Amino acid sequence: MANQTTQNGTGPARAIMCRGVRGAITVSSDSEDEILEATRELLQAIVAANGINIDDVASVYFTTTTDLTSTYPAYAARQLGWYDAALLCGHEMAVPGSLKKCVRVLIHWNTSKLPKEIVHVYLREARTLRPDRKTIPPIRPRQMNQVEAAVRFLAMTL
Repeated sequence: MANQTTQNGTGPARAIMCRGVRGAITVSSDSEDEILEATRELLQAIVAANGINIDDVASVYFTTTTDLTSTYPAYAARQLGWYDAALLCGHEMAVPGSLKKCVRVLIHWNTSKLPKEIVHVYLREARTLRPDRKTIPPIRPRQMNQVEAAVRFLAMTL
């Protein structure tokens, strides 16, 4: 797909790339109806925020926290008519102290948008998951040495 181009109406044609669009939403209980309703709300918000054409969605990966087991959130996408995209569900890692009752989504979308133009959507209590990257811890010096060594090794072998 990278060799195709599209006109965005405001500048030169851009290559179409597969980009990731993230989102998350919480529910109050492990109820099939509530999980499906929340997942539909999340998907509709992501589509609206990014102008996504469903035919451009390659695949979607849904995860739930391990306390949600009553249904597959991917079923909500099918309810919305997402029949041709590949859908997959799994459980999120059970990290101590992490957000509970959360549905997460990663949409693989073929688009000409740049990564900085993509809107990631976090609703309800899931807003706490990404206070826009301000809480990412810095790399400790011990870790940095390993990163620098790997970069130097790659530079020498290329």
